[in-house]
Formats: sequence, structure tokens, C-alpha cells
Amino acid sequence: MKDLAIALALTLLAQAAIALTASTLAVLAPAAQADVGVAASAIGIFAALIYATATLSALFGGTLIARCGAIGVTQYCLLLTGGGLALCALAHPGALVVGALLIGCGYGPITPAGSEILVTRTPERMRNAIMSIRQTGVPVGGAIAGVAVPGLLLVFGWKAAVLTIAALSVLCAFGLEAVRGRYDRIRRDAPLTPRPSLASLLRMVMAHAELRHGALASFVYAGIQVCMASYLVVFLTERAVLTLINAGFAFSAAMVSGIIGRVLWGIVADYIGSARIVLGTLGVVTALSSFAMGQVTPGWPLPAIVALCVVFGATAIGWNGVYVAEVARIAPAGNVALMTGASLAFTYFGVVVMPFLFWVIVAVSASYTIAFNAAGALTLLAGLSYFRRSAPRRAAAG
Repeated sequence: MKDLAIALALTLLAQAAIALTASTLAVLAPAAQADVGVAASAIGIFAALIYATATLSALFGGTLIARCGAIGVTQYCLLLTGGGLALCALAHPGALVVGALLIGCGYGPITPAGSEILVTRTPERMRNAIMSIRQTGVPVGGAIAGVAVPGLLLVFGWKAAVLTIAALSVLCAFGLEAVRGRYDRIRRDAPLTPRPSLASLLRMVMAHAELRHGALASFVYAGIQVCMASYLVVFLTERAVLTLINAGFAFSAAMVSGIIGRVLWGIVADYIGSARIVLGTLGVVTALSSFAMGQVTPGWPLPAIVALCVVFGATAIGWNGVYVAEVARIAPAGNVALMTGASLAFTYFGVVVMPFLFWVIVAVSASYTIAFNAAGALTLLAGLSYFRRSAPRRAAAG
């Protein structure tokens, strides 16, 4: 269990550092828009670029892990995301585009790398809980961004805040060198295997009924999660007329509840023995929260807004660990990293499409209400699909 605890701590740290890097500009967008010359509402385009690249890099995460080791890939991910964020400090739209692409290259393989480290060390009875704890790194990073980044902004300015967060990511990459030999020794000695093609990886997911359904549902779940995370601060400052500090606090409340939710829902899934019921319920509640968020106005008291953010965060952010554990459970033997990466390609593609559509709706209609309602409707359909479909507890490899 000691080895599992150390592995969990390492993967959690890396996931949190990368999530902090990816969340920083979402928090800073209202302050940076004047220098960059792009409206803060265009943060959805930045997020779409990150996850478009992450879609491709996740697909090849399993192959990279086999050749470089899970810790080695994690280090590369940290360096890429840190370097990408540092470029954004140039305050030029072109630099932001390149920065987003680099962050996406690092964001995609980090989850398959963590799964590779943990899956062989985790008893099956604890898999949902352990994977959910590891996945709390995403809201942990977001919560830190919501609290620390506005403070750095007020003291040093937004560019210095960006460079500080970027430096932390790079420091984490170098820190992992101390344990690389312990976790990557077997992978470096393993023979190189042929790299699967993009088409073959996608076919493997689509040919497996449970993987296919989960991947398509995760497309929507991930999309609304990032719509919420990317637009929450901008929405609350522009439409609810909150200060950046109060909006950052609400953002952090959503992230903290997501941390609690990821652990709690993993425990619940292990206890009741059905990840599908948990995933379906989370989809329905996320949809209702999105509908409610679209009704927020300047007349809403801050405690009510924070309470809604807590529910929204606990559900929209809380599903990932259960989903990743479910992919690990049903993936063909020996292909956990490959199938996790291939399944997450669908997940990340949802993050490409939905924030972009959210931005288009806001730009065309000038209404966040319509955008939140549209995202909620798609999520409701995805959530209900878990209750309409039945699946065996164990599935044959496909």
C-alpha cells in the first residue's frame, strides 16, 4: 500500500500542476484582455485550441508511455504546459495560439500516464476511489488558480502571475526526475511495439459497446465541464457584476466541490457496484445546474451564486475519476494506457467543440442564458442515456 500511496501522490501532483497551468488564463482573461487586444469571452477559443491538441496527443499517449515511461511522459507534459503558458505572457494573440497548442500537447497524455502508473498497483475493489482521488488533481489545480492567481495579479500584474505558474510546472517536471528510475525502469527495458494508427485506435473504441457509449457521453460531460470552468469567471464578472476577487472565490468553490465530488462519487460507485448509475445521475444534476446558472443576474446574492457553483462543480467536475476507472475496468487486458488515451480523445474533442459552440452562441445571441441552456440540454440527454442502456458488469474485450 505504501507504493500505491506514493504513486497516487505523484500522479495527483502532476495532474494538479497541469490543471493549474491550463486554468490560469481562464481566471486572468478579464484582466489580460486589454493588453492582448482580444475580448475575455474569447477564452473559449483558447480552451478549444488546448483540447483540440490534447485530443491528438491523448491518442498517442499509450505509445509514448511504452517508449519513454509513464514518469518520463509526465515530465514532458509538465515542460510543455509550462512553456506554453510562459509564451502567453508575451500578450500577443499569436503567442496565445502557440501557447495553447503547447499546453494541449502536454495535457493529453497526462491521464493515460497516471493510469499506467496506478492500475497495476490498485486493488480492483478500490479502483474507482483511487482513480477518482488521482483525478481530483484537475479541480485542485483549478481551485488554486481561483485563489492564488487573482492575488498574484493584484500584487505583481497578470504577466508575472502567468510566469510564476509556468515556473511551478517546470519545477515539478525536474522534481520527478528523482523517481523516474523507480517507475520507468521496466518500461525502458521493454521492447518497442508498433505504433497503432489513429484510425485503428478509434476503431478499437467504437467496436467495444461499453467503451463507445462511455466515450460519446464523455464528449458531452467534458464539454460542459470546460464551458463552466472557462466561462465562469468571465460570466460572473460581466453578467452578475461580481468583482474579480468574488468571481475567483466562486470559481474556487466550484473547484473545491469538484475535488470532494470526485472522491465521493468514486466511493459511491465502488459501494453500489455501478459506475453507470453514478455517471447518469451526475449528468442529470449537471444539466439542471447549467439551466440554473443561465438564470443568474446581478440581483442574485453572492451566497446563492456560490451555492450554485458548489453544486455545479461537484457534478460537472466530479465524474472524471469514475469514468477513467470504468475505462480501466473494461479495457482489454494489457491495453489500459492505449484505451484510456483513445477514449480520452473523444473526451477532449468534446472540450474542443462545446466551448467553441458556447462562444458562438454568446457572440451571436449576446445571451449566456441560451448558451447555458443548450449545454445543459445536451448533458441531460447524455445523462439519461446511462439509464436507458443496460450493460453487463464485465464485458468481453472488443
